[in-house]
Amino acid sequence: MRSGRPRSPWAVVATVALLAAACLASTTTAAAAAAGCRATYTVTSSWPGGFGATVDITNLGDPINGWTLTWSYSAGQTITQLWNGTYTQSGAQVAVKNVDYNATLATAATTTVGFNGAFTTGNPPPTNLAVNGVLCTGATASPSAGPSSTASPSSSPSPSGGASPSTSPSASPSTSTSPTAGPWPPSSTFGNPVLWEDLADADVFRVGDTYYYTASTMHYSPGAPILRSYDLVHWEYAGHAVPNLDFGSSAYNLSGGRAYVKGIWASAMNYRRSNGTYYWIGCVEFNRTYVYTATAVDGTWQKRAQINNCYYDAGLLVDDNDTMYVAYGNTTINVAQLSADGLSQVRSQAVFTSPSSVGTIEGSRFYKRNGAYYILVTRPANAEYVLKSTSGPFGPYTMQPLLNNIGSPIAGGGVPHQGGLVQTAAGDWYYMAFVDSYPGGRVPVLAPVTWSADGWPQLQTVNGAWGSAYAYPNVPRPPREVRGPTGVDTFASAALGPEWEWNHNPDNTKWSAGGGLTLQAATVTSDLYAARNTLTHRILGPTSTATIQLDYSAMKDGDRAGLAMLRDQSAWIGIKRDNGSTRLVLQNNITMDGNWNTTNTGSEAAGQNVAGGRIWLRVSADIHPGSGRLARFSYSTDGVTFTSFGPSFAMNNAWQFFMGYRFAIFDYATQSLGGSVKVASFALTTP
Repeated sequence: MRSGRPRSPWAVVATVALLAAACLASTTTAAAAAAGCRATYTVTSSWPGGFGATVDITNLGDPINGWTLTWSYSAGQTITQLWNGTYTQSGAQVAVKNVDYNATLATAATTTVGFNGAFTTGNPPPTNLAVNGVLCTGATASPSAGPSSTASPSSSPSPSGGASPSTSPSASPSTSTSPTAGPWPPSSTFGNPVLWEDLADADVFRVGDTYYYTASTMHYSPGAPILRSYDLVHWEYAGHAVPNLDFGSSAYNLSGGRAYVKGIWASAMNYRRSNGTYYWIGCVEFNRTYVYTATAVDGTWQKRAQINNCYYDAGLLVDDNDTMYVAYGNTTINVAQLSADGLSQVRSQAVFTSPSSVGTIEGSRFYKRNGAYYILVTRPANAEYVLKSTSGPFGPYTMQPLLNNIGSPIAGGGVPHQGGLVQTAAGDWYYMAFVDSYPGGRVPVLAPVTWSADGWPQLQTVNGAWGSAYAYPNVPRPPREVRGPTGVDTFASAALGPEWEWNHNPDNTKWSAGGGLTLQAATVTSDLYAARNTLTHRILGPTSTATIQLDYSAMKDGDRAGLAMLRDQSAWIGIKRDNGSTRLVLQNNITMDGNWNTTNTGSEAAGQNVAGGRIWLRVSADIHPGSGRLARFSYSTDGVTFTSFGPSFAMNNAWQFFMGYRFAIFDYATQSLGGSVKVASFALTTP
């Protein structure tokens, strides 16, 4: 999900509100309906010669079905990648046309177009925003104003870039078949980590020319995120295999208990070609395994079975004859054969026990190559071994190391381990592992693998260490651009994007999206860790900033709402409403013990009165590996000028909570339910 360009430490964020707005007409004419809109052009990130930006469009007129937004650049800027639309550019003139999933805009509805661009001498905002040839007026045009001229997208040159899906898992890609903009490959090398986010216990596989990746989520819901890539380097969120933590315990609802550091870890996922079905399989709480299936990764996943055996740290193989096997276990590795439908166990037996010279092994991944069976296992947290059988899936197996205590590509990070192998369509092999990089979590890294003459995989190192860079994979040009990790989410759709996860299962009666995110207080508590409907987003490393625009006018006395740094030691900036007045507060020293029970609900480190009902809250986090990494808090009353607020927060970099820090949006009550807040936008920027 990286853009392929370096993130400069001096990247800046500039926001320009263009309140003169395009007349958003349908693809008929403006004579048929009143039309008008408001547009906000925002530069969300910047690096030498490049930038990321979004345009938020709010329809102020009658409902429309189909739109083309145009603007003019004045300094030679060019778009290199765009999502939530298709685009053409001829010199300074840019035209962006809707895609299927955002063609319809109701009155007051908002949609967002995001893109990456390039510049040489400057990057001023565009002018002449228009739709269908009508200049932006900032007012609603009446039907009597006469027909507008209609600029057909076909009047522009052929598109030079494709579109990515929206943040909704059900979003459809652009119908454009044009190649990805820019040269291919985008560079001669790629850098590690390929995505600096907390995505541990990778299981990665290929279907056609598309790669998929799933990871652990513990107590976050929905669980088992699925990421998609076309080159193993740029990844986007596509969906979740487990839509709800339906594991037979109300603790996953923060009711009668809590499920911190339980739930989903080291699960497995694969594709079965015989029935066109994706399978996810994972053990929960050391005593049972669930099977979920779907026919599309971004489609509807269903819980299909519970197997009363714990497939601990599972790896899933679909053999050449369509039989499904699971490798699993700790120190003693087992192989289970599944039934023909993949939903129950036929047999299971131990196939290998780790020698005392190696010790604990786990984290199984299961493969077949040239008739031999391979199980990858990890020795936590500094080695990876390969088990090989030439006599079938049940062994016997012999062991060789793949890596042992090699140097990390991330300064201060741990040894890469516990991941999976994947083969490209061209026949090249790669190993995707993770690096312990707390306080940020466990971060994916990628390295090429070759095979010895006698059939053992060999990791390609650089001076004996995992390389910080390798030659770019030999893969075809992607059919479209993937969605980059930075940008602005205005919660325009009723469904949240797949990059979002709740802390435990949400109460779906207490939130809504579409024209912003509304959170109703769902819990009466003084404890952030006990509050339902806390919505989380992974932090993008090594440094990134989250900003929310919060409308707190509907809060009730006793309510608390804001933006948190969430982990077993937490802090937040937000609003407290008490006795009819509102205060901006920085709350820190929110802590858990080693059993994940709350030991302190926190104390105020800073506070001041605020009024007006709207505020921007910001957290900037440095998640380089190591101790003493800081998060800094600030606020704004206009969304432009931000003021530092309160002391910095030193993050805990111990590994025992497993999950890294996250940005978290919350709203809870300390007295009674009935209050709410509305989040108009969430922006993730770097650095």
